Amino acid sequence: MTRFARFAWALLAYDVGVVAWGVYVRATGSGAGCGRHWPLCNGEIVPRAPRVQTLVELSHRLSSGGALLLTAVLLGWALLAFPPGHRVRKGAAVSMALMAAEALIGAGLVLFELVAHVASLKRGLSVCLHLVNTLVLLASTALTAWWASGGARVRVRGQGTVAWAAAAPLAAMFLVGASGAVTALGDTLFPASSIAAGLAQDLAPGAHLFVRLRALHPLLASATAAAIFVASGAQRALRPARSVRITSLLTSALVLAQVGAGLLDVALLAPVWLQLVHVVLADFVWISLVLTAASALSVAPGPVPAGASETTAPA
Repeated sequence: MTRFARFAWALLAYDVGVVAWGVYVRATGSGAGCGRHWPLCNGEIVPRAPRVQTLVELSHRLSSGGALLLTAVLLGWALLAFPPGHRVRKGAAVSMALMAAEALIGAGLVLFELVAHVASLKRGLSVCLHLVNTLVLLASTALTAWWASGGARVRVRGQGTVAWAAAAPLAAMFLVGASGAVTALGDTLFPASSIAAGLAQDLAPGAHLFVRLRALHPLLASATAAAIFVASGAQRALRPARSVRITSLLTSALVLAQVGAGLLDVALLAPVWLQLVHVVLADFVWISLVLTAASALSVAPGPVPAGASETTAPA
């Protein structure tokens, strides 16, 4: 593996860590720790006598800024190391654009005061937008690392059922991810003292939309898990290449772990540490789905005998 590829994989891992720290900021109500100021914190570069919430929010901004700088390094390195038009260059450029969008969305949340204990519909929509942008960012960075490690280009034309088996679980993850983000926000804004109290909140006639979604998210998550198992099996059957087998089986294992974490999250009333585990597992499921799709769609269309060597599309 080249140094560039190792750097790209390390950046992907760092991005997952930044996402998890962002969840910690939301779960602890620290999103307003720097007030309505961006990029300054409470109007200062280095806040004096900061509160705990200020330190949490400031550390998240610093880690996010580090991700932005590292993604810029990724793009510059790709431009130097790969020829014009190469897929690694394109992947790095998309990652840079999405990382810039991530920073703008984060700034908007602060400047429009859609943080801390705000429970508006506008905040719910912004959380969903943030989630979608983050997933696409992780996908583009994962693909950049995958291609830099020797992965062949993705071909959708002529793939037939394989293309649908790759796309369906990815689309489902957008939906379940958005519902999960809003559900987690509801857990933070409207905490329940017990499972019975939580159910009473969910079923109350005047319950907030964020609370009502708490009952919907587990159903969407269960349906998505089932869809992923079916799609992963279909991709292994239709493209029995080694990389497809490995990534699809890893995806299935991660989905099982994620379902278990989700059930535990409900039983324990969403403690902060378990929310972090839940979101990291969700990111890993998403990344493994993306890599499974890339592996399956890089195999040349047509049947591949089980046990045969992989036949990839032209680089």
